[in-house]
Amino acid sequence: MTLANESARQTLERAAPSLGLTLAAPQRDALLAYLDLIAKWTRVYNLTAVRDPAEMLTHHLLDSLAAIAPLQRQLEQRGLEQGARLLDVGSGAGLPGVVMAICCPTLEVTCVDAVAKKVAFITQASLALQLPNLTGTHARVESITEPFDVICSRAFASLADFTAWSQSALAPHGVWMAMKGKHPTDELAALPASVTVFHVEQLQVPGLDAERCVVWMRPTAAE
Repeated sequence: MTLANESARQTLERAAPSLGLTLAAPQRDALLAYLDLIAKWTRVYNLTAVRDPAEMLTHHLLDSLAAIAPLQRQLEQRGLEQGARLLDVGSGAGLPGVVMAICCPTLEVTCVDAVAKKVAFITQASLALQLPNLTGTHARVESITEPFDVICSRAFASLADFTAWSQSALAPHGVWMAMKGKHPTDELAALPASVTVFHVEQLQVPGLDAERCVVWMRPTAAE
């Protein structure tokens, strides 16, 4: 193991408890291996604009990990600890979908993206990291009609566009999970009456001096 990898491992081990997570050693190994895969593919396919290893750890991995505990709480509240289906929209390099698949092995994760090379990367990550609960789908989200319990996005689109484009993929009583930076006041005000925001959760990402939050939504008719 290189000194850089050992430093990343130590950072991850220190960060996990502050994010409300208990990660087994194989999960930590898979998360770091995933980060290495992103770095390797980005050199050729330009998966992400962030290329510095330390920044990738904080801005990509820890940022995605910050959403795991909130997701687990929602699944538990809904009695979906086993076998829930999650759709990660505009997944890109698999953030946060691949991280969710690693940390939540009973969760069936589908990462959808309109860019073929990004879906190819997710498929490769699923094979390399031995994640049978992870699938990559090359499509526009509007074309997906199979039902998902949770539909999530990270830096994908406005809340109004995100919910409108993915509505046909939301299961009855399903919820939307949008990862955002600072509190998206204007986007919340622009949501149609058919979408209800039932929780906005502030996140703290270790080592990242920036605001983060998760916006939880559901169809108004589901209330």
